[in-house]
This record gives sequence, structure tokens and C-alpha cells, in this order.
Amino acid sequence: MPRLLYSLFFYLILPLVLLRLGYRALRAPDYRRRIGERFGFVSAPEQTGGLWVHAVSVGESIAAAPLIQHMLDRHPELPIVVTCMTPTGSSRIRAMFGQQVHHVYAPYDLPGAVARFLRRTQPRAAVIMETEIWPNMVQMTAQRGIPIVLANARLSARSARGYQRLSGLSRPVMQAFSRIVAQGQDDAERFLSIGARADQLRVSGSIKFDVAIPDTLRQQAQQTRKQFGQDRPIWIAASTHDGEDSILLDAHQRVLKQQPDALLVLVPRHPERFDTVAKLVSAKGLRCQRRSTESAISPDTQVLLGDTMGELLLLLGTADIAFIGGSLVPRGGHNSLEAAAWGLPVLAGPSDFNFAQISELLQTAGGLSLLDSAESIADELIALFTDSQARETRGRNALAVVEANRGALAKLIEEVEGAL
Repeated sequence: MPRLLYSLFFYLILPLVLLRLGYRALRAPDYRRRIGERFGFVSAPEQTGGLWVHAVSVGESIAAAPLIQHMLDRHPELPIVVTCMTPTGSSRIRAMFGQQVHHVYAPYDLPGAVARFLRRTQPRAAVIMETEIWPNMVQMTAQRGIPIVLANARLSARSARGYQRLSGLSRPVMQAFSRIVAQGQDDAERFLSIGARADQLRVSGSIKFDVAIPDTLRQQAQQTRKQFGQDRPIWIAASTHDGEDSILLDAHQRVLKQQPDALLVLVPRHPERFDTVAKLVSAKGLRCQRRSTESAISPDTQVLLGDTMGELLLLLGTADIAFIGGSLVPRGGHNSLEAAAWGLPVLAGPSDFNFAQISELLQTAGGLSLLDSAESIADELIALFTDSQARETRGRNALAVVEANRGALAKLIEEVEGAL
């Protein structure tokens, strides 16, 4: 009954969902394309009976990439369907895998759309990344005898409280998973509190610790750093959200008073904000270039706007210090491990509830500082820019956390291969 009521509610609010999609399409036209896929009208893969991997957007797609690549390498006969919900995630999946996988959008969580999607794709097993717990998607897949692994699973305390208020809906959904591979023990206990069984759970650590930086990318980053200015101080603000850019630009203006040749590489999280952020940089009186122009970086450029797709890992490799966005506003932060894997000191704001365990590890090791204002961010940047030994120590501390916690990917691969 709870799932029936949920489905009826979803049908009732569907006009609002489509209005929101249309609104987003005004700023990001890709949202108006492939709408049929969102209702399950997807093209069927050439071969069915394979693995379905669902990753909601860019971050989850990147996290899923090593698993997908392993399956392609070790099981070349296995067809793989990869779904997401956003155009940016779609672009990233296509850039990483091209025609090696069958990529479509995941259906809205409507019974008809989910049933149509499953009829057309006919997976043998499914992997859902992190927190995409949709009642119809999960239960209808399980009802067809398809094992489902919730991979790299995390659950904040706030989200757990929300699920507990809807226990009649959440408990059957959680028990439909064949395996829940949780990032940490706290996550596992929260999944238990919302209805999962102990025999479903395995704690693996986060597969994001298994981030790999290829030698070719390291070489490319070195060349790009030379283009930006080998000896100038460079910091990157990665995956920023509305409300953060102004604070970070104010911090950069303070840094420039002490380090006049400093460069901020500013990378907004969502491409529809690129133009807005470019105007904000100009309004602050800062000299800005856009990465998409592919023009040489002038020595007097103060802000480089990272308005390209799929380059964040490269751009992190050009910096001396990294600030991770989504943390000065109540979004819960973003993945800081890519910056740590480059051996960079990591800065972030206080809102890190989506990555609380990772943040705690980095803080304890001395690789991460949480800061809440333009003044405190600027002071930390100036201190690190002027003390290269402290900067290198902080970076080594962050890298050590990554190295010490690798291995989650192997555990996840074991669970997924066991489900096939």
C-alpha cells in the first residue's frame, strides 16, 4: 500500500516534474532532449542479459568508472547498460566509454516507465551507485529476480531520519537489495535503522579512495601547469555552487593583495552556471579567461573559469591547493579524494555531511581544513602559499589517507561478480 500511494503521488506531481525539467532546459538545453528515455522508451541494447549500472550524475559516474572498466576488461562478452539522470552525467559516460557500453537515461520512478525500461534492457544483474534508492526501480527490478547491489552506499544521519519517518515505504525497498556495500560502519548502521537486514550488508570503504591518476594525465597536468605559469601560486575551487563563488572570489581578492600573481581556477559544478559565474568574476573587477577559449593564459589573468566538461581531474593537477565546493552552502560537500590523490592540501567549508567520514579522516591526518568565510579561506591560502614546507606536508598527509584506504573496489567487484 505505501508504494501504491507513493506511485499515485508521483503521477500527481508529474506535471511539476516536467515543468522543472523545462525550467532547467532554459539554462541547459540538453535537458529537453531524449525525454522519451525518462519514461522508459529506451533503445534496446544489441544483447540483453548483461549488467545494468545506474549512476545519477557526474560524481557517481566517475566513481563507477573503475568497476565498469574492470567488467569490460575481464568480461568482454558481458553487455553493460549504464544509466544516469543528468546531461552532464551522460556526457561524462559517453566520454569515458563511448560505444563500449549501451548508455541511456534511467526512467522516472513510475511503474509504467520502470517496467518498460526493464522489458527493453533485460539485465541479469543491477548495480545502483551510492544513494539512488527509488522504490519502484528497486522493487520492480527485484521482483523480476534480478539481483541488485547498492554500491559505495552512503547514508547521512539527516537522510536516515527522513527514511525512518517513511518506514512503511523504505523497509521493503531496503530489503529488496541483494547486497548493500556500505562505505563505512556508520553508514551500515544507518541502513539497518531504515530496514536493511544484517545479512545484506558489507562494509567496504569508499571506492573513491581507489581513484587512479594515469601517467599520461600527470604529464598533461605538468604541461598545462607550465601554460598557466609554473612559478605563480595557483589554487582551484572545484565543483562550486550558487552562493559560493562570491565568497571564493572575495577570498581571492584578499590573496592577491599578498600574492599579486596568484591564479584562481574556478570550476562551477553545473555548466548552466558558467555564464553567470563569468559575469560575477567581471563584476568583482577581476581579470578572467575562460578555459573553453583554449587561448594562452596571460600572466595578468587572475581567474581562469573552468567552463569545460571532463577536465576537473586534470585541472586539480595544475594547482597547489584545492578548495572543494558544495561546502559553503548546505549541499553536503563533494568528493575531496581526487584533490588528495594529487597530494594537494584540501580546504572546504563546514557543510560536509555527504562526505563526513572522508572529511574526518583527512582532518585527523592533517590534510584538510574546514573554513567558513572569505577571510578564513584567504588567511589559510596565504599561509600555505608562503610556507612551501607546510603546504607539502599537508599535501602528503592528504595523499597518505588515500593510499591507506584503497581496496574498496576489489570488494565491490567481488560482490558484483557474485551477483552475475
